[in-house]
Amino acid sequence: MIVVDTNAIAYLYLPCEFTGAAEALLQAEPDWAAPVLWRSELRNVLAGHVRRDSLSLEQAAAIQAEAEDLMRGAEYDVDSFGVLRLASESGCSAYDCEFASLALQLRVPLVTQDAQLLAAFPQVARGL
Repeated sequence: MIVVDTNAIAYLYLPCEFTGAAEALLQAEPDWAAPVLWRSELRNVLAGHVRRDSLSLEQAAAIQAEAEDLMRGAEYDVDSFGVLRLASESGCSAYDCEFASLALQLRVPLVTQDAQLLAAFPQVARGL
């Protein structure tokens, strides 16, 4: 099992320079986990694409549904105190610290392309 951040999930569905790496990761490590927050973050990413007319509302909804199917059963609540502690110690956002907190809680790697997370949590974070 690995924890993935929202961008890793988005890379699967929104073609970019990291799509191939995300697909390879899913094939090599198919047991992905994330805090429940990932759903709202992906909705926000998709809403931006809809506003920029790079996706229709229907396409965005279909991507969200497919991603939710992928992550079903692997979404976790995280401890608020732990997230706030990590945010205060690291300088990362509380949003980002939800992913780090979950990785620490589950004792698994966090896969991210976020440079700040990679620098703040070298004990669990690794690049895509």
